[in-house]
Amino acid sequence: MYDCIIIGSGVAGVSAALTLKALKRSFLIIGNKNLSAKVMSAEKIKNYPGLNGASGAEFVKIMQAQLSEGGIALTEGRVTGIYDGENGFFVACGQDVYEGRTIILATGVETVRPIKGEKEFLGRGVSYCATCDGFLYKGKTIVVVCASKEEEHEVELLASYAAKVCLFALYKDCAVTAPNVEIMRGMPSEIVGGMKVEGVMVGGRKIEADGVFMLKDAACDSLYSALEVSGGAVRTGRDMSTNISGIFAAGDCTGRPYQYAKAAGEGNVAAHSVNARLNEKDKI
Repeated sequence: MYDCIIIGSGVAGVSAALTLKALKRSFLIIGNKNLSAKVMSAEKIKNYPGLNGASGAEFVKIMQAQLSEGGIALTEGRVTGIYDGENGFFVACGQDVYEGRTIILATGVETVRPIKGEKEFLGRGVSYCATCDGFLYKGKTIVVVCASKEEEHEVELLASYAAKVCLFALYKDCAVTAPNVEIMRGMPSEIVGGMKVEGVMVGGRKIEADGVFMLKDAACDSLYSALEVSGGAVRTGRDMSTNISGIFAAGDCTGRPYQYAKAAGEGNVAAHSVNARLNEKDKI
């Protein structure tokens, strides 16, 4: 069991990881090998102390070097759920499950907002994980909403199971080539069905499907349903604690301003708060 599991590898997640390392805590940081697509795409960074005009790609290289020099390994993957454990939490990531005494949410801002019916049909035909649930749709028709090129390998995996994939790619130059994938226009406005998903609504018409895969970063309240969220942001105290004891949040997921300096500071505070909480528990 880890002292802490950090979900997200942007500036807040990296800041939390570096601080927990300095505090000699055991932890796991789950994210992307490039750390953050948002940071990578930045042309110039002018409002972060010490990085006057550096590009986002340069910033990412600096953070990657810091992690490497600190002996901090990044676990690649997308977290699909957080569940209560006897002494902390279980975190589902693909087909793997990790256990942590505490959690730091550093997931950033959800780039694709939930559509109507998405949360209601979660577990009843809606999934965020191709490797977890793709096999359930062998020979069936599915709708896939893909938010970035980095997830195209999951679309290909789903295509290897399904009879037909209706793909809504929310980016340019989609390179999925599987013959049973139909590239669709627009964006589903609603997921519909009864006990289970029956299809999606797009531009006033229904596309029938047995399941819907949302290949995007899941909203924090989708990862842990009891988490208190307001206006799409996780509500936190000054110590970055949430309404769930043992779960902390930092960075863009806590709301505006969406700036690297804020994210770094909150990641640092969250890590110190995790350390304080663990110290208190260890005294009991």
